[in-house]
Amino acid sequence: MKSLFSAILSAAALSASFTTAQAQTGERNIIRISTDNTDLVLEVGPNNRLYQTYLGPRLMFESDLHNLSWSQHAASDVSVSARGWEAYSTSGNEDFFEPALGITHSDGNMTTYLYYVDSTQKPVDGGTLTRINLRDDRYPVDVTLNYVAYPKENVIKTWSEISHREKKPVSLSQYASAMLYFNEPEYWLTEFSSDWAKEAMMSSQKLQFGKKVIDTKLGSRAAMHTHPFFEIGFDGPVEENNGKVLMGTLGWTGNFRFTFEVDNVGNLRVIPGINPYASIYQLKAGDVFTTPEFIFTLSYDGTGQGSRDLHDWARRYGLKDGQGERMTLLNNWENTGCDFNQDILAELMKEAKHLGVDMFLLDDGWFGNKYPRKDDHAGLGDWEETRDKLPGGIAALVKAADDAGVKFGIWIEPEMVNPRSELYEKHPDWVIEQPNRDTYYYRNQLVLDLSNPKVQDHVFGVVDRILTENPGVAYFKWDCNSPITNIYSPYAKDRQGQLYVDHIRGIYKVLDRVKDKYPDVPMMLCSGGGARCDYEALKYFTEFWCSDNTDPIERIYIQWGFSQFFPSKAMAAHVTNSNKSTSVKFRTDVAAMCKLGFDIGLKELQDDELAYCRKAVAEWKRLQPAVMDGDMFRLVSPYKSNHAAVEYVDKSKSSAVVFAYDLAPRFQEKLNAVKLQGLDPDKRYLVKEICLMPGSESLFPQDNKTYTGDYLMKVGIDAFTCSHNSSRIIELKSL
Repeated sequence: MKSLFSAILSAAALSASFTTAQAQTGERNIIRISTDNTDLVLEVGPNNRLYQTYLGPRLMFESDLHNLSWSQHAASDVSVSARGWEAYSTSGNEDFFEPALGITHSDGNMTTYLYYVDSTQKPVDGGTLTRINLRDDRYPVDVTLNYVAYPKENVIKTWSEISHREKKPVSLSQYASAMLYFNEPEYWLTEFSSDWAKEAMMSSQKLQFGKKVIDTKLGSRAAMHTHPFFEIGFDGPVEENNGKVLMGTLGWTGNFRFTFEVDNVGNLRVIPGINPYASIYQLKAGDVFTTPEFIFTLSYDGTGQGSRDLHDWARRYGLKDGQGERMTLLNNWENTGCDFNQDILAELMKEAKHLGVDMFLLDDGWFGNKYPRKDDHAGLGDWEETRDKLPGGIAALVKAADDAGVKFGIWIEPEMVNPRSELYEKHPDWVIEQPNRDTYYYRNQLVLDLSNPKVQDHVFGVVDRILTENPGVAYFKWDCNSPITNIYSPYAKDRQGQLYVDHIRGIYKVLDRVKDKYPDVPMMLCSGGGARCDYEALKYFTEFWCSDNTDPIERIYIQWGFSQFFPSKAMAAHVTNSNKSTSVKFRTDVAAMCKLGFDIGLKELQDDELAYCRKAVAEWKRLQPAVMDGDMFRLVSPYKSNHAAVEYVDKSKSSAVVFAYDLAPRFQEKLNAVKLQGLDPDKRYLVKEICLMPGSESLFPQDNKTYTGDYLMKVGIDAFTCSHNSSRIIELKSL
């Protein structure tokens, strides 16, 4: 009791002494968080609380920071105190709008006031970390706001840390990662709605007075209906190459919530974080609740520049092996499903070598003995090779791949279990399942309780056993096909309100162990398509599977949406038999805009189709400096045209690749030239159509001609035709 009383007195004394000293000296405490293009400016007000005074284009002169004031955004209503834009507003204070933090203290009090204590800045990899410590003056509650600014990439990431020293646990009802404010004439939100096979669909709406909330309540496969990123345009809907736009994404693989609130005087506050739905978190004294990272950029030249900044940041700091190369592959799923054996797979590995890809990937259906995996009704959880299918086990498959001259990868779904499995029979207490209600099964499976350390050991053991016994396994496709249903944890007992949060943290604990022991093994993040696509998970995965929908027409839209926030090398795309009304060339060209793979039976292809695929693989590998590591320019949107075009320019501006698609042009419609971007205006480029079908000739009007970069960006090229579902790949080389 004495220590609690002393802590309260010291906090109050700290607040009073700082305010008095500030008032006597006229000193202003201004904290500047800067990239090369953006300033986020915070200030300690005369009441010793922290306020946002500016977020926008970087100010040229340090002296101008002192012209900003915490009170410039104070409420105009005289009946309301001059609240300003508090940097991390709390529940119960004098602000009448949505808070970032809500705490019920151990005595039942629901109010929190945070006062400035101190702040530090230090260099970190690629940027500068600013830490700002805040403390309640009546309760021993501490909050640290963290900001890392990456100057070159114009990206800021921010998160908060919450702790306390009360005698009993406190209840966290809200725990946002950040709070940002804007004062603009209009706000236009672009959101990314989703469903299975219809991921990252973009739509825009104007934000009016009140709140717009985007959230998910699915637990594990959290982004199935909407994705954890958004764009806000100021003065109008977002545009590709013009205007100020905020682009933000949350690094959290579980339930998330974005709150956009326009207040009574037209200010906007943006609050990203974990969704506190069914998640009132009991925080013990001394424990630290760390929120997910919110990563954002402010672009002043539309979403195109914002995307390129985020792509650069991701390749350097946000993506596992972001600077490394990616392996092409042949997957067996569309070819065999679960109906295969060791000999069939060995033959497919030879096909992979003939195709020219780097790896053969074995998908679902290789495991289970008491309950063999013949479909999605049984076997999940029993990660032993099915003996009658694979008598030599994984070891024989690794050897067969090595003999064929390719690497071997394998599919797993270690977080899930079928009720018809030995694992479920042995450990029903490891499963998230309600004890007193009928069980609801999503895709005939249930979710293992990753808040349980024993389950974490089991899931890590799935990967560890495979790699320990078979060190030649070169790749994992890690799937997650079910959201959490029947939410109840036998392990959590009286802490059910923490399950959604602790389950995701349990996944990260497993992935940390995998990464620590096997740092060089690449993994694909899959979740029945793109239902997992966040930058916290991508610290452990080299790429993610955008969608189970491989129809190339649909994929153009899906990849367009995901490309707003993710570089091409983070997005896996496969050539399949989906939509056979399109050509193999068209399907391959669409997949080649991302991390290229194939999931198709080569024996089904005509000779010229197979020859095209082999040529495409070789060309994709050659063009990696542009497509995987260059700057992306979305030139023509499928949302606004019957066509689509995307350009990649390598960092030296010496080469570029244009992917152009005719989707559904009207009869003899007018075809506009495609103006390129990102080239050196002073360089001369040889323009050539590549990846033609064998025996065909280019009809591209500018083929094998030379133009200046200036001409190509101002006049453009005739990349489109009036043919349906046709494609062109055009390469530019500087002379």
